[in-house]
Amino acid sequence: MFSSLITRVIVATITLLIGGVFIYASFNVKHQQDILIENARESTELLLHTVESSIFNTMHLRSLGYRQDVNSILSMVGQHNQLVGVRIFHPHGVILNSSIHGEIGRMIAPDVFRISASLKNYGIFNLSPHGEILSMVKPIYNEVACHACHGSKARVIGILNINYSLNHTKIQMLHALRIYIVSSILITVFLSIMISLILLKLVKRPLDKMINTMSEIEQGDLNVRIDYKGKDEIGRLIVSFNSMVSRLNVAKQELEQLHFEQLERADRLASIGEMAAGIAHEIKNPLAGISAAVSVIRDDMQPDDPREPILGEVLEQIQRLDKTVRDLLFFGRPSLPELTCVDVNNILTKTIRFAAQHRSEASIEQQIDLEDGLSPIYADENQIQQVFLNLILNALQAMPTGGTLLIRTSRSYHGAREFVRVDFSDSGCGIPQQILERIFTPFFTTKAQGTGLGLPICSKLVKLHNGDISVISNPSGTVFTVELPAHNLDAGTI
Repeated sequence: MFSSLITRVIVATITLLIGGVFIYASFNVKHQQDILIENARESTELLLHTVESSIFNTMHLRSLGYRQDVNSILSMVGQHNQLVGVRIFHPHGVILNSSIHGEIGRMIAPDVFRISASLKNYGIFNLSPHGEILSMVKPIYNEVACHACHGSKARVIGILNINYSLNHTKIQMLHALRIYIVSSILITVFLSIMISLILLKLVKRPLDKMINTMSEIEQGDLNVRIDYKGKDEIGRLIVSFNSMVSRLNVAKQELEQLHFEQLERADRLASIGEMAAGIAHEIKNPLAGISAAVSVIRDDMQPDDPREPILGEVLEQIQRLDKTVRDLLFFGRPSLPELTCVDVNNILTKTIRFAAQHRSEASIEQQIDLEDGLSPIYADENQIQQVFLNLILNALQAMPTGGTLLIRTSRSYHGAREFVRVDFSDSGCGIPQQILERIFTPFFTTKAQGTGLGLPICSKLVKLHNGDISVISNPSGTVFTVELPAHNLDAGTI
């Protein structure tokens, strides 16, 4: 269930909402409790001042029998249903007057006595059996009018104390707490439902439309679109999505058209290739006969016969035609390689020796760097030698005025697989970028007498050996790289 983005967003939002409402409700409940306690304290303090004024007036107006009058005032005030007791006690703790006659002469409660000794004039504590109370005290100072009865030595002649029951206040607190809990639950449920509905309508529905549309696109229908009128972020996303699908549809049509054209071209090329192979096969045998006849005629001529150079030129052209025919036949129907374990360094050594016979008169320096201990490769030695010879001859022809030919072997790795790498580097003028992309295309050539099949044949032979051929070129030279999979003699695998 939680794999859905909307579900996770809704759950996270509701969780944050519940947390926020809980914190807000807790703060407000605590605030209301503080207000109720403060109201109780203010009421108690007001009552304390009223009792003090009444006692002061009674003691000054009636000099006889004042104790009875004070007790009457305390008893009358103590009848309030929220007051636990009203009393006057000596600074040493002995109760002098009280609304509860039975406690006169007793010691005041320790908690009340501690309040009278502290800087605060009130405190909240539990008083059995009345529960939690708010106790407030107020000193009665020995004023000039009191000296006649109490003397002038004592500064404080008594401490007035009122104990206010907080039971009613606690009931109000519980009532307020219930109201906040119920209202918080209702608000949370209402907001959760509304937020869920809004997210489902504004987010989930458009996303579901996109998912369904993408499923149709995945099945190949690029004509579908999402209809959404909103201008918000999702609306802009859908507009971009529709635009992307439109471009994909156009690209698909162009690709299909291009693919159709490529198929037609491939079909034509296949037909041309079959025809060329047939023609080459028909030409090969007559060429061999012509070459033999011309050779016989040439051998019968005297060395100083002026026709001898012409026949030599004819034989050279016949050999070129024969090579072209052989390349066509091989490219059209390449023979499968006869695989054996061979050493790349040995093949290169033979090929370099053979290529030396074809070197031009230009001064070309050869640098051979063959790494020792290379793993053997599982390949057709003749076909690999043909690849190497073609690349070496191309490099030599790329340096008509001289240069440096570097041939290097090394190890390379693609993942855990080992390859034998051969680099053929020349210091010629390089291959232009527009030509570099087409050098492996059949029949593409920049040479006056080239067939355009040399490099395509090299590429095909390397691919038949599960290898790879690549080229890097710049104005300072060209590097052809051939990588062939190494053969592990111990494991018996390539």
